[in-house]
Amino acid sequence: MGRLVAVGLLGIALALLGERLLALSFAPDKPGGILMMDLKEEKPRARELRISRGFDLASFNPHGISTFIDNDDTVYLFVVNHPEFKNTVEIFKFEEAENSLLHLKTVKHELLPSVNDITAVGPAHFYATNDHYFSDPFLKYLETYLNLHWANVVYYSPNEVKVVAEGFDSANGINISPDDKYIYVADILAHEIHVLEKHTNMNLTQLKVLELDTLVDNLSIDPSSGDIWVGCHPNGQKLFVYDPNNPPSSEVLRIQNILSEKPTVTTVYANNGSVLQGSSVASVYDGKLLIGTLYHRALYCEL
Repeated sequence: MGRLVAVGLLGIALALLGERLLALSFAPDKPGGILMMDLKEEKPRARELRISRGFDLASFNPHGISTFIDNDDTVYLFVVNHPEFKNTVEIFKFEEAENSLLHLKTVKHELLPSVNDITAVGPAHFYATNDHYFSDPFLKYLETYLNLHWANVVYYSPNEVKVVAEGFDSANGINISPDDKYIYVADILAHEIHVLEKHTNMNLTQLKVLELDTLVDNLSIDPSSGDIWVGCHPNGQKLFVYDPNNPPSSEVLRIQNILSEKPTVTTVYANNGSVLQGSSVASVYDGKLLIGTLYHRALYCEL
């Protein structure tokens, strides 16, 4: 699922110098935007970042999001974008002094037909999930109905673009371990998290699959511990057929030692929808937890 939110549909990225970058999609008649939230503040508030002129803000529809910090401390922001139902990846440079984003590049490719999420591994390099093989809405529906398992993971660089993992029901959230050795992929419809080893040629090989009893959406990594924090959907039917009188519930899992024989899976947050509906992502920083949702508001709390 998407990491979209409106003061309601909110998406969360990685910790950035003690701050958080958020992707925000407002109401359908308004363009999306990028927000920054400093979790070092006593009462943190999300503030929208200005985006450089020349970028098409009118059709901006952000989805997955990731950051990369280069050796010279330049911060790059990667954003999955769906302008007018198309699929692109936008690369920005974060300019800290102005709290703004300079748009550098728009990435389009035939191997990126239905991009869901992204994890950056270089200034113009990333892994991305395609939640469907097709881009056409009807063919997407048919692909899901026939259970074709054609969703995949693609590696992109300016010099090479290739499929590096495939066979997913619906490849969704993606992230990378703090030591850059492993890629984690959430297969939302299969209720699974896949652990893949990253090689020097950027290919991936599967090491293991962790099966869960919930729909796993987006993955965030605690850089200090390597723990995986997962926004989940306990009830898929309520999620896909939204009824405000019977809203989808929320669940956040913490997965420790995923490479071990028996990883520890802990439910950190659960709610029947009375407080938070449709949790799609959760991220931690310095004892603080931020949960984004698909239909509803975001929730900030201290652990």
